[in-house]
Amino acid sequence: MTQPVFRFAPSPNGPLHLGHALSALLNRDMAEEMGGRFLLRIEDIDTERSRPEFEASILDDLSWLGLRWERPVRRQSEHFREYVEALETLKARGLVYPCTCTRGEIRAAIDGKSGWPNDPDGTPIYPGTCRPPPGAMFVDREPAWRLNMTKAIEETGPLAWTEIRADGSTETIMADPAAWGDVVLARRDTPTSYHLSVTLDDALQGVTHVVRGQDLYAATAVHRVLQTLLRLPEPIYHHHRLILGADGRKLSKSAGSEALHVLRSDAARVADIRRLVGL
Repeated sequence: MTQPVFRFAPSPNGPLHLGHALSALLNRDMAEEMGGRFLLRIEDIDTERSRPEFEASILDDLSWLGLRWERPVRRQSEHFREYVEALETLKARGLVYPCTCTRGEIRAAIDGKSGWPNDPDGTPIYPGTCRPPPGAMFVDREPAWRLNMTKAIEETGPLAWTEIRADGSTETIMADPAAWGDVVLARRDTPTSYHLSVTLDDALQGVTHVVRGQDLYAATAVHRVLQTLLRLPEPIYHHHRLILGADGRKLSKSAGSEALHVLRSDAARVADIRRLVGL
């Protein structure tokens, strides 16, 4: 029987908050309960926003929480070549295409079209301007690369994933990748995207159980498509509840949610953090 492998994968673009603490502790707790391994991955493909001081703060907070992880830590910025190779595989099969549209041009293309659909994150679905046969492409710009979702789904057929519920039981969830449209797999400024790098990393690190927030539940459909296209193993998933702020919205770095190191400076103990996140 394969030993379970869990991972916590923060981005070093700000300090950890209680939502991160919940995810990290859940991954470690479930790994211990199942006799599995616990990995730490630094998701720093956004090299402009990622900072060494934030990574140092993350490592310090996790150590204070009592977490121990295997070395070496995988940093995505050190593995761009692997993401490029995966993208080249999809290019060779005609499953991705270059897109030079700016956000403003995408908004202009759908302006006035009532009822235009949004993806699960609330972003308007890409209108397919650059999809083959290409429309108005701006050849003087470095392109992003988008997955031709219609063609991808034709290859994969219907997809599903196994979800562990909060009570420990499992259910099969039917994936709806079409709801995302032609997602970006490589940005103009970075040779990958979250969807491509996280899917490939989990496979390369042998992750068997992906435990992450409910805000990434719908994105699992995209990851199942990529796993199938790239012939990667399928993990089991658990999407945990989110920690909400006083305004009812999920905690986030961009919103300035109270950082873990601030709670530590106010004499919080690990037991207090576990209580605050409901563990």
